Amino acid sequence: MKKRNLIIIGIVAVIGIATLIIANIGGKDATFDQDYHIADPETITKIFLADKENNSILLTRNEDSTWMVDETYPASQPLVDMLLETMNKMRIRSQVNKAAVANIIKDIAANGTKVEVYQTRYFINWFKGKLKLFPHEKLTATYFVGRETQDQMASYFFREGDKYPFIIHIPGFRGNLTPRFPTDPLAWRSHSIVDWDVRHIQSIEMQITDSPEQSFIVRRKGDTFEMELTATHQVVPQFDTMRMAQLLSSFTQLNFDEFAKAVPQVELDTTFSKAPRTILTITDINGNKRQLKTYLKYSNPNDLKSMPDTAMYSVFDLNRLYAILDDKDTVLIQYYVFDNILQPASFFLGEDVSLY
Repeated sequence: MKKRNLIIIGIVAVIGIATLIIANIGGKDATFDQDYHIADPETITKIFLADKENNSILLTRNEDSTWMVDETYPASQPLVDMLLETMNKMRIRSQVNKAAVANIIKDIAANGTKVEVYQTRYFINWFKGKLKLFPHEKLTATYFVGRETQDQMASYFFREGDKYPFIIHIPGFRGNLTPRFPTDPLAWRSHSIVDWDVRHIQSIEMQITDSPEQSFIVRRKGDTFEMELTATHQVVPQFDTMRMAQLLSSFTQLNFDEFAKAVPQVELDTTFSKAPRTILTITDINGNKRQLKTYLKYSNPNDLKSMPDTAMYSVFDLNRLYAILDDKDTVLIQYYVFDNILQPASFFLGEDVSLY
């Protein structure tokens, strides 16, 4: 009798455990107030976005909670944070009017952005998350982001498997959500060049192609730095310590302005057919290098066709210049950000001389 009771108790326990596991695998809290949003964005591992013009982007979370674009490039953390915040805070404002459902679905199908969200889930998740076992990655949400509403305060969303689209907004936010789901890979990539403080810098080399006598290299020597003129290999006995300190401190959160997506052909034929204005190479104490080649940018490239003297100062952009980062990406940088960096050797020897 006792043996039979133990068997019955065992069967009941197995059924109970199986029920809990199934509930955790397939259960979803889907009230009108909560639907669509991600309650626990910290568990998101991947986000895939794609549009009808064959643009797509895969965002993946690293173990240190930084993100990658297409598993290759560091992602812009502020942009990813805004997307995660959007997924967490967005709510249903209302259901689309039945008379407009067909047109909204048709428009989303033609112009919408598909979003897939993957999260870490557990086969066993008991006692309100206090006991979690057997983690796995799971596709938890698939929806399409459409255009903004007429009042510009929300966007149309349509979730895979639903019958009707919904109007989604962030309560208290004045604006629509559509721009927060871009599919251009460049839009998601980090603009960081380096983020090294003085303790991590091994050397800074500045090559000035048309004035090699002004080229120099600054090297770590113990807890201090020395400056050498590249052309003569002469170590400078004394330099302006204030200007040198400004140079060395310029590599913390050093960013470029934006990617140069469409460089005009006239500039490809002129600016980029010449040697770069400067070549900056930064090396950290672990041997990691970043290189930046800079080129002057014209205010209006089309004027180059008619201007007899393109060396005139007035034709150049006074705010930004081109740069090629690590011989891969053409970007735009701002003069005021690089004011302490793009300087000739004489500048650090106390002379009031500027390269640009």
